[in-house]
Amino acid sequence: MKQEIKEYRSYILKKAEQPDADKNELAQQLLIRIGFYQHERLIHLIVTIGFALMFLISLLLTKINISFLALSALLLCLLIPYIGHYYYLENSVQDLYTVYYRITDTQTDFERELQAKRKK
Repeated sequence: MKQEIKEYRSYILKKAEQPDADKNELAQQLLIRIGFYQHERLIHLIVTIGFALMFLISLLLTKINISFLALSALLLCLLIPYIGHYYYLENSVQDLYTVYYRITDTQTDFERELQAKRKK
């Protein structure tokens, strides 16, 4: 997924720089792709929250039986990469929003100021 997002971002920016590019068509394609990535992000958020809850429950269960500590360790090993992947998806979708604004040139003053602050 990470590679796909990087490649698509590069592709759409390269297409937008071409003088004969139909920017409205590119913007529509980008919005569709952003929708797919938003769905992926939502699914990963649900899975991440599920693993976090299972981890917390397994930690509580270690008071009853110490063998639940192994389950807690396993869930923690799965939870950390899920958090990292979700973080990447969240930032990538936000970045694709800025690509969309650049293509359509519809960025508001507030969004321009926010983007300038992020670059600092």
